[in-house]
Amino acid sequence: MYNDNERNNYEPNYSYRPNYDEPLPIPEAPQSTPPKKSNHRMAKRIVAGVLCGALLIGGSFSAGWFIKDRLLNQKDETSIMVSQRELPEVTQVNVNGTDKLTYTEIYNANVDSCVSINASSTSYNFFMQPVETASSGSGFIITEDGYIVTNYHVISGSNSVSVTLDDGTTYEAKVVGGDEDYDIAVLKVDPGDTKLQPVVLGTSGSLQVGDEVVAIGNPLGELTFSMSEGIVSCVNREINVDGTPFNMIQITAAINEGNSGGPLFNIYGEVVGIVSAKYSTSSSGNAVEGLGFAIPMDDVLTMIKDIMENGQVTTRPYLGISAWYDSQPQVSGVSAGVYVESVEAGGPAEKAGLQAGDVITMIGSSIISNRDDINSLSKTYKAGDTVTITYVRDGQVATTELTFGSTTDASTTSTETTIQPEADSGRGTYPYGGDMDEFFEQFFGTSYSSGKAA
Repeated sequence: MYNDNERNNYEPNYSYRPNYDEPLPIPEAPQSTPPKKSNHRMAKRIVAGVLCGALLIGGSFSAGWFIKDRLLNQKDETSIMVSQRELPEVTQVNVNGTDKLTYTEIYNANVDSCVSINASSTSYNFFMQPVETASSGSGFIITEDGYIVTNYHVISGSNSVSVTLDDGTTYEAKVVGGDEDYDIAVLKVDPGDTKLQPVVLGTSGSLQVGDEVVAIGNPLGELTFSMSEGIVSCVNREINVDGTPFNMIQITAAINEGNSGGPLFNIYGEVVGIVSAKYSTSSSGNAVEGLGFAIPMDDVLTMIKDIMENGQVTTRPYLGISAWYDSQPQVSGVSAGVYVESVEAGGPAEKAGLQAGDVITMIGSSIISNRDDINSLSKTYKAGDTVTITYVRDGQVATTELTFGSTTDASTTSTETTIQPEADSGRGTYPYGGDMDEFFEQFFGTSYSSGKAA
């Protein structure tokens, strides 16, 4: 028999003794090896991973490039700025002589009154062979029924003349008449039932240096209905154009060949002059710019009306003498003046008591040094005017009152015994025909005289 104490004191002869107070360890479950997958499915996953990575890398690269481009090149971007301003509507205005107009309004109000002129003529060359030539110029309409004003040199010697309006309408024109020395001519077209739009004529006497002016014409005969602007540089400028003295309005507006005969407008849109000439070179041969000239409208308006009514200038003053260019001092003993070679029977000079051998030294209060002075003063007077003539005869100074006649009175007399104001100023002619300007232009490409018609 044994008791519990004895049992508890009993020790078996093996080393393991379980401790029932400690939990028994739970054995780990055996780990299973996953099944081996096939190589085909693995390849698909690898490819998919590569593509995904490529997309991620490409997207990151593109995004980086875009951000870099925007940051680095932001200032170099090209852009087009388009104005959102509403353009003003240009309305057709009427020239009333009171309201100042913009350049655009002047052009729109008058371009339909301006014309391009084309003239054909027959001339002769150095060998007297006929040569057909064409010239172009400008003009402007002054009446609804088709009267047109231009320069005489535009249509001089022409066989036919045509005029073209801004809308392209072309008319054959008839030369009503003109005056070479005043360089004005009047044409007439037949518009039928159509009423043409005339310009409004103004007064050139109101022009002052610095006033704005514009010209509309056909420079070079090609750039039709072009407008140029400028200011008045001088009024009453005396210049010599192809041997003829003129009283001109000097302007800075661009003037070129083909502008001749076109209108010169003031800032009110009125015609105050006829564009006639320009200077391209000085007397010393230097090139010049900005020297254009226009005939004052006040000087020729009466003549234009005269040509419209009578086909010529009937109010042009007439002396009735034949004279040398200068005073012929070796004969008369007078150093300056105009030597009277002969006097027309019954003419104004004979009625005033002038004789062959007299030397005219003054007309009115103006000193006469040569025939150019007479030509210049002739534009101051008209037929019927009376003036005091101062002359020298046999060394004695005398005066007489002379009443100018009309050039129409001299039409039946011999040109050898008459001299009209504005006659040839002694420039000279070439023996084979044509004057010196024509000869120099044809063979040397330059003008003999300082001024040149546009």
